[in-house]
Amino acid sequence: MWDEHAIRQLLLDVEHGKCSADDATARLRSLPVEDLGFARLDHHRALRQGFTEVVYCAGKTPDQAARIFARLAANHDRVLGTRATRDHYDAALPGVPGLQFHEQARAIWVDRNPRQLHSGVAIVAAGTADLQVAEEAALTLELMGHEPARIYDVGVAGLHRLLQELPAIQSASVIVAVAGMEGALPSVIGGLVSAPVIAVPTSVGYGTGIGGLAALLGMLNSCASGLAVVNIDNGFGAGCIAARINGLAHPRKVS
Repeated sequence: MWDEHAIRQLLLDVEHGKCSADDATARLRSLPVEDLGFARLDHHRALRQGFTEVVYCAGKTPDQAARIFARLAANHDRVLGTRATRDHYDAALPGVPGLQFHEQARAIWVDRNPRQLHSGVAIVAAGTADLQVAEEAALTLELMGHEPARIYDVGVAGLHRLLQELPAIQSASVIVAVAGMEGALPSVIGGLVSAPVIAVPTSVGYGTGIGGLAALLGMLNSCASGLAVVNIDNGFGAGCIAARINGLAHPRKVS
């Protein structure tokens, strides 16, 4: 397995003349991919990107998700599975001691090496109906080493609720703003803060919301500067981006 220690040792061997540059290059080309027949697991991703390959459980059978999760958990301390059901959890639990299930975030995960989490991220959700997506972002952040401040049910239909939380929002280094319906919340926040805002449209809304498309287009057309938009219901993607931004101030070793 090419973990950080193994690569460092290889580089030291090159430095001390124990291994040629060509030999080292040839050895590094054999990146660790584990072939399960129906899936190829990228065990090198934590070294490249700072976090283990994440399992997208939707569309996978419980048995497939369980086998993937067990192999990843055998090689890494932290593993996350998104869009998981109770059936995925029940199938994976026997092979992964300590596995947990977050029903609202629709996620399964294991963390065998808890560490101090970094502050600096705020997750702001418009309504209670948006919390599935908000909690997916929050769990992603926590597993990636960050402790988000949760500021929920502060949508623009009652703007005074948002204004009451403004000091906490303005103190954040990066903000994840989650909203459905017309998707106005990120624009409002974007005009009140200097930090980057990651807008997350949700599929919450009535017929003309078109499954989150109205919120997505509203956020893409925002006049607020410093605002970026992820795909509909993509709490994981927003959490991952927020972790990378906040991580610039808190460099750490790979998971």
